[in-house]
Amino acid sequence: MDPRRRSTKKPLAPPLSNLHRHSAAGHRQEDDSQRRASDALPLPLQLTNALFLVLFFSAVYFLLRRWSDKIRTQTPLHVLTFSEILALLAFLASFVYLLGFFGIQFVQSFLLRPDDDEIVAVDGGFAAACPQSLNCAIPAAATPDLAAAPIELLLPQNDEELVQSVVSGAVPSYSLESKLGDCKRAAAIRREALQRITGRSLSGLPLEGFDYDSILGQCCEMPVGYVQIPVGIAGPLLLDGTEYSVPMATTEGCLVASTNRGCKAIHLSGGATSVLLRDGMTRAPVVRFPNIARAAQLKFYLEDPRNFDTVSMVFNRSSRFARLQSANCTLSGRSVYIRFCCSTGDAMGMNMVSKGVQNVLDFLQDADFFPDIKMKSGNLCADKKPAAVNWIHGRGKSVVCEAVIRGDVVNKVLKTSVQSLVELNKDKNLVGSAMAGALGGFNAHASNIVSAVYLATGQDPAQNVESSHCITLMESTNEGRDLHVSVTMPCIEVGTVGGGTQLASQAACLNLLGVKGACYEAPGANARRLATVVAGSVLAGELSLMSALAAGQLVKSHMKYNRSSKDVTTHNAAAAAAASS
Repeated sequence: MDPRRRSTKKPLAPPLSNLHRHSAAGHRQEDDSQRRASDALPLPLQLTNALFLVLFFSAVYFLLRRWSDKIRTQTPLHVLTFSEILALLAFLASFVYLLGFFGIQFVQSFLLRPDDDEIVAVDGGFAAACPQSLNCAIPAAATPDLAAAPIELLLPQNDEELVQSVVSGAVPSYSLESKLGDCKRAAAIRREALQRITGRSLSGLPLEGFDYDSILGQCCEMPVGYVQIPVGIAGPLLLDGTEYSVPMATTEGCLVASTNRGCKAIHLSGGATSVLLRDGMTRAPVVRFPNIARAAQLKFYLEDPRNFDTVSMVFNRSSRFARLQSANCTLSGRSVYIRFCCSTGDAMGMNMVSKGVQNVLDFLQDADFFPDIKMKSGNLCADKKPAAVNWIHGRGKSVVCEAVIRGDVVNKVLKTSVQSLVELNKDKNLVGSAMAGALGGFNAHASNIVSAVYLATGQDPAQNVESSHCITLMESTNEGRDLHVSVTMPCIEVGTVGGGTQLASQAACLNLLGVKGACYEAPGANARRLATVVAGSVLAGELSLMSALAAGQLVKSHMKYNRSSKDVTTHNAAAAAAASS
């Protein structure tokens, strides 16, 4: 509706007689309005506000300092001294005063707005509320220019109009969730728009049956559906006296069956044993200096044991679970590569370590120790890349797992002999891998099992690269009758909280293993147990695949179980006909 213009023929001020008629009442109202609640204060209003502001921030600062000292000295927070009680009372009193002074006025600014009929439309703008009995004069310069004000594009409510808006580019695809407030509807609209833009069907990609709210802002952006990966169960795996049913998400035939056979052989032989050697996630920034002398000073400072307590205290502020273990420096010219390592509780911990590293570097700059440092990502972590530093020093959880398989189990279940397995492991996993120049790849197929368990339990599948670093050893024992088999995996990077572990399917698989969520009694215990289960599963998979290779059964098994019996030609023709129609 077009705004109405006030007629210029009306007077700009009320008649003089009206002013005289209301003068006495106006003076009385003016006297009453000049009396304010703040007049009852013993001090001027501004001084009182300043006093309570100082009291509030002083109490907050004192309490934070005291609680920080208690956390560092492991003193219970609920044990209060007299000064802390006084600080709490000062905090509450100042908070109540400031809330009453500022908060009520803020709320009233929303509740006591003028009615719509009191807003006068003038020359395309809006004037302030004005009593209808008076003719208010409004300067033209004071009226806002609505044409110049930005107006947010209103989304069409009809889905077809929304799809057309996305296709035309009027509505960005990435903004659908925030504008609609319905993640599933946003995914459906984005999916339809994508099909129209590309001219290709997504009919085989399911949309229904997924909680799209659970991935918003944390797991996946601009979703159009989800991929189905079947989950099989291998086991029970008898590890450290406990039986585990291991979930494996894979599309490779024979993988679950083979791992299951290895679990059976381990179970019949009394189970496997695991040892966790290290538990620490790493992050390695590179800092650059004007010269090598300054670079060396930083290396000496960080590696000096006298400075470790200060650096670790700054680092540990990033999280109540982050605990700095080491900070090792490597120089390259005037650049210093600092490899921080810390424990991260039940989280995989990459973000946690990154925050701690940032805290330390900010501290070094703010404390004027090294104001001239310039930080970049250094790649010495090394994350999602095969690297000798991980193979040697480890990253995440370092686990060794072993089992002694009885000779009769090797013959009856694995269909081979102890001597054949020992010789094959030497020729394939050791000598063959060395000739190939393998880095951490002295195994048969550790990455197969690691990837399957990672996908099922919500881990980062890209970290399969270093998590699959493994050396498999087999040797005869008990005078050659039995087989001793072990896997050494220095870089198992897993967590039971954060990331994909909170999705319903992945959380169910973690719950099957008994490691869902955080362990509050012993922080980090669930993630460590999951790492040992991964190593035990790799042990079972290595044992079964090597036995199939030694017995010459691998190709036969894959031709039987890993080949589709469906008529591919007929299926493809039917699919093409359906797509064309």
